[in-house]
Amino acid sequence: MSINIREIKSFFYSQYFSDGIRICIGILLPSLLLMQFDKFDLGLTLSLGALCICVIDTPGPVSHKRNAMAAGNLCLFLVAVITGFARLNVITLGIEITFFAFLFSMFTVYGNRAASVGTCSLLIMIFMMDKALAAPEVLGYSAKILAGGVWYMIFSLVFFGIRPYRAAQQALGENVTDIARFLRIKADFYLSDTDIDENYRKLVSKQIQVSQHQDAVRELLFKSRIMARESTAPSRILVLTFVDLVDIYEQIMATHYDYAYIREKFKDTGVLSEIARIIHNMADELDDVAYIVLTNTRRRHLTDFNIELEKLKVKIDSIGKNNQETSNLVLKKILINLRSLGEGINNIYKYYSSKAAESLNEPKGDVEYTAFVSHQDFAPHIFTDNFTLASGAFKHALRVALVCLVGFITAKLVSLGHHSYWVLLTIIVILKPGFSLSKQRNYQRLIGTIGGGVIGIAILTFIPNATAQFIFLVIFMMGAYSFQRLNYVVSVIFMTPYVLILFKFLGVGLLNVAQERILDTIIGSTIALVASYLIFPTWEFEQIQETLRDVIIANINYLVTIAESISGKMTSITAYKLARKEVYVKSANLSAAFERMTSEPKSKQRKIKDIHKFVVLNHILSSYIATIASAQSKKEIAVAHPEAMKLIKKSITVLNDTGQKLQAENIEFNIGKIPSPNPEAQKPVAQAEDALLKEQLGFINKISYDIAKITDSILV
Repeated sequence: MSINIREIKSFFYSQYFSDGIRICIGILLPSLLLMQFDKFDLGLTLSLGALCICVIDTPGPVSHKRNAMAAGNLCLFLVAVITGFARLNVITLGIEITFFAFLFSMFTVYGNRAASVGTCSLLIMIFMMDKALAAPEVLGYSAKILAGGVWYMIFSLVFFGIRPYRAAQQALGENVTDIARFLRIKADFYLSDTDIDENYRKLVSKQIQVSQHQDAVRELLFKSRIMARESTAPSRILVLTFVDLVDIYEQIMATHYDYAYIREKFKDTGVLSEIARIIHNMADELDDVAYIVLTNTRRRHLTDFNIELEKLKVKIDSIGKNNQETSNLVLKKILINLRSLGEGINNIYKYYSSKAAESLNEPKGDVEYTAFVSHQDFAPHIFTDNFTLASGAFKHALRVALVCLVGFITAKLVSLGHHSYWVLLTIIVILKPGFSLSKQRNYQRLIGTIGGGVIGIAILTFIPNATAQFIFLVIFMMGAYSFQRLNYVVSVIFMTPYVLILFKFLGVGLLNVAQERILDTIIGSTIALVASYLIFPTWEFEQIQETLRDVIIANINYLVTIAESISGKMTSITAYKLARKEVYVKSANLSAAFERMTSEPKSKQRKIKDIHKFVVLNHILSSYIATIASAQSKKEIAVAHPEAMKLIKKSITVLNDTGQKLQAENIEFNIGKIPSPNPEAQKPVAQAEDALLKEQLGFINKISYDIAKITDSILV
């Protein structure tokens, strides 16, 4: 029960709920204030502008929000004016809808933030197409919509200006929670009743969320002017916490071994269940860290893992003494990883103790943090370069344009009432570049609309009190915007009764609106689903080769960086961490592509079993590289012998050849970059340590060959 209560509390401290409150206030406030002055119609128009601009108000640096919302307001006004005049003739309106649907859908080539500007523009086009305005009224009405958009932009920027670190704290806290869940899945590998293949599937799925949240935190921390230029205690705590958190994630990745072999070797000792229990306890500690980060509280660390780990050490030592034939070196390596994990968790707790917070120094090392964030290029040629059917964005834009035209014609012919724009609204919301996401959104939209419709009708039928209905409206509105990124079906369930109650206050018939919304949603969903299957469909198997190539190149660069370090060459921390980040990001992209493929029609799931094997092998490969990297970063590995370097070069050669088969360019140079071991830097290496390093490098070599074989199968 306590876990459930903690999760509920965490939600109310999260960025999701914070977004819901901010968006709800930003949209409602103009209507509520102007209603007091008998200007409710003006208030509604301002709220409409705010409703469109809030789509752009997604997590990220404030400067990006500001620039995007400013561009959104410009588009908002221009589209409102053009639509206001175009709607005077049904043919010109149809042409405008088709053109704008294509134009604004192409904004995806400039990234998610630009895509949200396109969505905002399409929303105002849809809302304006049924607005009965005479030609002289169009400019004035469009100016009011612009005023509402500008109001929301100012309100949002002020909101973030009051608490500049809050968004980063929330994103960081959610990332800690993701890593805790990832760690629990890793712990289950040590339990004999866990299906290894199924657990890998869970692991790669969770890796997607970890990567997405890490990218969000990087954006907020390293692209933010406040974080980058100010040296305050809150900014130092956030940066130090994130740096340690990424290192903890590497430690979790590094606690990877041949689990089937370990289970067979140590199944009767009881040590594996003990390891799993300690890892689960560490995950619980990370959940506590997440709560501390989210709530911005100071708390002392109470759990001492040193006692637990000392008991584990005694047990591991006894295994080595009692059975001379069974080497316990791999268990010792696991113990070292667990100690590092415990130290990382302790470090983060120290940052949130009241005494330590003010005395923190800047993060140590020569890391250039701005190198870890991507920078979007807005050059015009990117837009025109994508005018080809080889571009997924171009095919998506064409599909949206054609489907919107079909939806517009259908709405005019079939729609029950005066809100035929719901057909187009459903199409815009559901149609995504890939089939799997469109299919998922379609299902969620239908379920949410029907479920929410039932709830809305029940409230309006059995709770006639206007004040109570308004309270429900606010609750449903906050719920809709709080869950729009967290759980879309829940968001729609909240959104539908909120819309029905709103229309009731506007004097529109309840049952007519409910029937119309449900019917139009079904029409729009059906059109969108059929179109995503038939009109320029984009299937994952068409793009999977590029995704495989990217992850191969990332692993090669990671191996090269480790090889240089082991050979005795000085490697910068920035170069090493950039290589590590690339592997995690590209691996998460591969996992996401595989998940999308599993929801596509069976006939389009080409070579899916082989791709799943590739995903698992890639995870094992990057985990073994992380194991060596972790040991090297702690100076546990002396300069490698030539035999070890030969194994690394052999692995890189195999991966390089595999990349060439996937048409990767400019990766063969990496082989030549690796220097030979520096004899002067070599130190005596313990025989057991040297044997384990060679064993790990040999396993990396084996996995590299396995990846090469499975790639051949995929390409056949």
